[in-house]
Amino acid sequence: MGTKSRRAKSPPLSRNGSVGRASGRKSNGRPASMNTNVELLRRNISHETSTSEGAVANLMAHNSFSLDDPVPKTPTTNNHGFFELPKKDQRNFGLLVLLYFLQGIPLGLATGSVPFLLKNHMSYGEIGIFSLASYPYSLKLFWSPIVDAVWSPKIGRRKSWIIPIQLLSGIGMLWLGARVEKWMELTGKPGGPTVWAFTWWWFFLVLMCATQDIAVDGWALTLLTPGNVSYASTAQTVGLTAGQFLSYTVFLAFHSKDFANKWFRTEPLDHGLLSLGGYLTFAGWAYIAVTIGLALLKHEERTRNEDGIWDVYKIMWGVLKLKNIQAIILVHLIAKIGFQANDGVTGLKLLDKGFGTDNMALTVLIDFPFEIGLGYYAGKWSQEYTPMRLWCWGFMGRLAAAILAQFTVYIFPAGGVTSWYLLTVIAQHVFSTFTNTIMFVAVAAFHARIADPVIGGTYMTLLATVCNLGGTFPRFFVLRMVDYFTSATCIPPTHPNPDATKPAVPAVTAPFSCAVQADKERCLAGGGVCEMQRDGYYIVNVLCVLIGVVTFALFIRPRVLQLQALPLRAWRLSSSPSSSKY
Repeated sequence: MGTKSRRAKSPPLSRNGSVGRASGRKSNGRPASMNTNVELLRRNISHETSTSEGAVANLMAHNSFSLDDPVPKTPTTNNHGFFELPKKDQRNFGLLVLLYFLQGIPLGLATGSVPFLLKNHMSYGEIGIFSLASYPYSLKLFWSPIVDAVWSPKIGRRKSWIIPIQLLSGIGMLWLGARVEKWMELTGKPGGPTVWAFTWWWFFLVLMCATQDIAVDGWALTLLTPGNVSYASTAQTVGLTAGQFLSYTVFLAFHSKDFANKWFRTEPLDHGLLSLGGYLTFAGWAYIAVTIGLALLKHEERTRNEDGIWDVYKIMWGVLKLKNIQAIILVHLIAKIGFQANDGVTGLKLLDKGFGTDNMALTVLIDFPFEIGLGYYAGKWSQEYTPMRLWCWGFMGRLAAAILAQFTVYIFPAGGVTSWYLLTVIAQHVFSTFTNTIMFVAVAAFHARIADPVIGGTYMTLLATVCNLGGTFPRFFVLRMVDYFTSATCIPPTHPNPDATKPAVPAVTAPFSCAVQADKERCLAGGGVCEMQRDGYYIVNVLCVLIGVVTFALFIRPRVLQLQALPLRAWRLSSSPSSSKY
């Protein structure tokens, strides 16, 4: 790839959709489904249409506008019916949906399905290590300027990255698909691959997704005509949600042997309809086929490189030096600690108790339409109320959801899952998702309204990255703490059966700790019983909620309401045209 760098005619990234996300919903409040484990905040691309000077002129055109005004409550919307779009825009919209759909496939696996499947083979601490695989999606801000500035004119600015990245992703999924089943069985066992070896491959796939996302976001701004560019966020919502839904909810259901035996078979078998290796192989070939078709059939218009890499980094540094930005960053980094045990451990704990992947898949499947419908009201409320006040309401609701989740786990029926308990879990899951959605919509609206339109791409991406990171980095420590606080003892059988077949592992003859999953499996395989004396999940969840309550009351709530009351001038760089001219 060649590198062209010249001084931008307009400030860097004013037209660049290549760096991260801040809102996956159009400004009319239409909802986007979120992955259960990781909040992938998505940018409202309509903020970056045309040139930066045009965006500023449009914003300043209102007679009542002043940088001394507080953050506005309701944004201006621009609605167009899809079938009123030109045929070219409709075709390009379909292409964007397809590219975002591909991106959602490995993301749905890495952040949704695989952690549930690993629970049978790994401890909570080891799953915490695996959660590191999702980090590239929260850190793509750091290399996004390179993706935007380095490209080959012969191939195209965006295709220069999308084509090789998707080929690498497809090949990686084919390679992993041929080995993943054996790896999952042997991971953590003597002589088998370590959890780190397994994590690095998924880290690579998520890294490829994050880089592809940067390029597709940027291409979305030029694929659609300027008047219809707001449909780029809709394409992103539809495609990414569909890909994650397929790889999380649908795959989890068809992978479950219980689900398959219950709904599709007359005679039960010990495996589901779809294996992880087979699904990865299918997805890998799909990636390669779409990439070949994209390379041969889609022409990218020639463009000039107007964004310098170092110009973008300088802007990021300038934004980071703003005192109010530092304050909102601190809020984002600590705000989600209170819900981490619920978000990252509750589902795994239910599986550990015997809830079953089939019931979990059914729960998420039923939750999906509720998330869409309730998300609509969350978007509507974000226009009727000041965003961060709504965010505070969602925060309190989310803390209540964490307490409710702990109670739901505690009352797990000793005789197994019953209809009333399944309905209880579904209700708890819907409530937790709804409060999550309220916070998501509100903070995305706040980001969109404080961002300087002159440097909207950089500004929005920085805020989205920090918000994502606040929900990502604590999970590793929370999962490790669950193992640390758990106390369980393997009790040897009181009356061993001398005629029983010799077990694959030595029979349990003396008590030992079985708090970690590998020791628990060894205990059960040796004929022992793993008795829980102290469940670390309850302790960690209570600690998280207490931290959330204290930080919310003493710092987060007063601080965000104070930041919301600041005038728009407080969020502007002193050197930006919007600050110097007006």
